[in-house]
Amino acid sequence: MSDKRTSDAASDDQTSTGVLAHAGLVGRTVPSLDDVDRAMLAELSADGRLAVRALAERLHISRTNAYARLERLLAEGVITGFGARIDPRRAGLGTSAYIMVTVEQTSWRTMATDLHEIPYVDHVALVGGDFDILLLVRTPDNSTLRDVVLERLQALEGVRSTRTWLIFEELPGSVLG
Repeated sequence: MSDKRTSDAASDDQTSTGVLAHAGLVGRTVPSLDDVDRAMLAELSADGRLAVRALAERLHISRTNAYARLERLLAEGVITGFGARIDPRRAGLGTSAYIMVTVEQTSWRTMATDLHEIPYVDHVALVGGDFDILLLVRTPDNSTLRDVVLERLQALEGVRSTRTWLIFEELPGSVLG
């Protein structure tokens, strides 16, 4: 079977801008973003409450263009929502840790659902490498973290081992900056 597709089949993977998501990569469904889209995402990442008028001014585009781009980014799922960034320490969650989990091969499909039900689990990622799942856990204190790991996490069927790394300090990242 060939990895090449006809131009008719390739046109099915086009974004709303009419440009192939990524030329030459079959099955790629990432929307094509131009410099203005990326600048818009950077501005909204810095301030999600930014008015469209102010956004248009900062990007040197019309409000109509800003509204259209924003609607397209929402419709294509590039922007999945707007929310507040919470400081975990000030919210009473002073202990954070990454927990690497190794699971039995047959249990990883159901494991993600089970992990989301454990209190204080902030993020779950299925990964490849020396372990199977990476968790970000934020708890009020070390005692609660201990309970999450030893009483809740290791009690799940299919968990073979865990490894916990305490986070001493976090620095903000910038995907779009």
